Amino acid sequence: MKTTPEHDERMAKMTFASVYPHYITKVECKGRTKAELHHVITWLTGFDEKELQVLINDNVDFETFFKKAKLNPNAHLITGVICGYRIEDIENPVTKRVRYLDKLVDELANGKKMEKILRSEKKSKTT
Repeated sequence: MKTTPEHDERMAKMTFASVYPHYITKVECKGRTKAELHHVITWLTGFDEKELQVLINDNVDFETFFKKAKLNPNAHLITGVICGYRIEDIENPVTKRVRYLDKLVDELANGKKMEKILRSEKKSKTT
């Protein structure tokens, strides 16, 4: 499914603070913690607790949120379908990054092990 310009604009203008409580509820209802959620967000964005709180307090939109982020170099390893969209096929960078975050939160809530959520390059075996 391709995103539309209207969808991309809506994603960019949505505030992180409006979605964040839903992320917390989603993971806590499934037995995960706010600390684990923050670990996942930090892995993806590079934001520490203090920076994250400032962004929430400032009510920044996702476009600003991801402009300020230092996206993890392994973020491209986040693949699959989230909210009906195949992440690898999303062309708009902001929408793609929002869906990266959605996918990580979904995996956390679904009980995936943290090592799997926090993707790392597979090390090649030496022979």
